[in-house]
Amino acid sequence: MAQPISQPQATSSADPATTAIMSKITWRIVPFLMVCYFIAFIDRVNAGFAALQMNHDIGLTHAAFGLGGGLFYITYVLFEIPSNLAMKKVGPRLWIARIMMSWGLVAAGMAFVTGPNSFYAVRLLLGAAEAGFFPGVILYLTYWFPRAYRARIIAIFMVAIPVSSFLGSPISAALLQVDGVLGLRGWQWMFILEAVPAVLLGLATIFVLPDRPSSARFLTPQERELVARELATEEENDTTAPRHASLWAIMSDKYVLAASFIYAGASGASQCLSLWQPQIIKSFGLTNMQTGLLNSIPFGIASVLMIIWGRTSDRTGERIWHTAIPLALLAASLTASLATNSLTPTILVLCVAVTATYIVKGPFWALSTEWLSVGSAAVGIAQINAIGNIGGFIGTWLLGVIKDATGSYPLGLLPLAAISAVGCILVLTIGRGRIRVGANANAAT
Repeated sequence: MAQPISQPQATSSADPATTAIMSKITWRIVPFLMVCYFIAFIDRVNAGFAALQMNHDIGLTHAAFGLGGGLFYITYVLFEIPSNLAMKKVGPRLWIARIMMSWGLVAAGMAFVTGPNSFYAVRLLLGAAEAGFFPGVILYLTYWFPRAYRARIIAIFMVAIPVSSFLGSPISAALLQVDGVLGLRGWQWMFILEAVPAVLLGLATIFVLPDRPSSARFLTPQERELVARELATEEENDTTAPRHASLWAIMSDKYVLAASFIYAGASGASQCLSLWQPQIIKSFGLTNMQTGLLNSIPFGIASVLMIIWGRTSDRTGERIWHTAIPLALLAASLTASLATNSLTPTILVLCVAVTATYIVKGPFWALSTEWLSVGSAAVGIAQINAIGNIGGFIGTWLLGVIKDATGSYPLGLLPLAAISAVGCILVLTIGRGRIRVGANANAAT
């Protein structure tokens, strides 16, 4: 399906008028999307803090919690491609609003689980409700930003993930203290109160987000024309895939499958650590509040470094090493956790691992969207994210099983270390192979 292409040029020589418009668009739509994703991720992983009380209250073992945490990704994966196709037909504004209101209502329902079966059921519903939000936003951003800007824009948008844990950790820990009010436990109040913003933001989306630059009232007619011309030029020069590739051709393309596996290590580790890290830290005998404060440290560091890493990738035009190096660091740090048996080295290892899982995201998604044509982007992005998130299910579930069997959290992280190492090798092998073939093709012409 896809023909190799050469790396994009750095953006230092970008037209000043285009740069000014991209900045204007960024400030208008990206902060709102970041807030939405911030809430989405809190509602996805706050079960990690709820577990400090909930697991005892409703009788969840580590294995049962890991399975329930991972089941989210089963329905998330199943509904992701249909969701992106629906968004392409319905329009981003209405579809993103629908997703957010749906997940907010389901997230509030987590407050009323009573045992393993109801926990599993609501986690499955939550995955179905949220499916399509992230790949939908990535697709939405391709409607606005040329390729040369995407690593930094995606990194800025995705900084909402570590920020959600950086700010959300102490908030969630504090909400656990709202215990007994109106007969509800602290973990129940946490689920309810943290779900309300999703519904409100869903309603706001209808009024805040334009579907495309052509309908953006905040741009002048001249600015809308310039953006349309930039994107149209890219589409005309796009040789990465046929204009109208079949659904199966896109899904079975070797580059899409490779990108999916590459993403599985980073995505699986970030999802797994977001859900399990509070329990790992709490295992050293800390209070809930101490756990919340320490849990926020790795995510605070990652929030800063992922923006710097994304900007560096865009400035140099380099994607492959900016993707491979974090994957190597992730594999090494997760393996190094085997040698930690006290709090301080554990926090240091978690800082490296969490930072690696987030700094990789901007360059990886910029690289992946460069591998896809405009016609294949909706399905390709959804599949990469969907299959990549299977790593979230595998990692979250296996950690619980291994913890119950061995009593060790570090052993439970080894499968993700292995996937990350293979992903690192894949991106170097396939990515650099594409550059060589693309360079030969350019030379021939």
